[in-house]
Amino acid sequence: MNPVLSAAMIVRSEILTFRTRKSPEFLDITPEVEKFVKTCGVRDGIVLVFSCHTTAAIRINENEPLLLRDMEEFLKRLAPRELYYCHNDFGIRTHNMTPEECPNAHAHLQHLLLGASEAVPVRDGKLFLGRWQRIFLVELDRPRERKVLVQVVGCV
Repeated sequence: MNPVLSAAMIVRSEILTFRTRKSPEFLDITPEVEKFVKTCGVRDGIVLVFSCHTTAAIRINENEPLLLRDMEEFLKRLAPRELYYCHNDFGIRTHNMTPEECPNAHAHLQHLLLGASEAVPVRDGKLFLGRWQRIFLVELDRPRERKVLVQVVGCV
């Protein structure tokens, strides 16, 4: 009998909260994702890590200090905070305005290139990441509290 067909399938979700300190910032959230996967008891499956924001991304990369600095500078060059953006012109913008609105078009443009989620395989109860791979919450706007949905689907 195929072991996958005889195993119980589960779906578990949790929203993790993180506090960012700067922008851009690559915050390694791998330990928190690993902890959640372990508590779920999934042997084989997949974990989705999803940012609940349009100015904070989820990416997999290497946690090496000089590389992180290079990636931060790369994002700043791609969509500099200082340029003129229609989204930041509150004299003409009328949609999705809030009392705490700030000029953040650069963050939305950077997010457009990075994306909101990553899916990581789970094998033998552990994240199946390469030797140097880590999961990052990437702050693109300003320091604040961020929400990340972690959802595990798999066999126990």
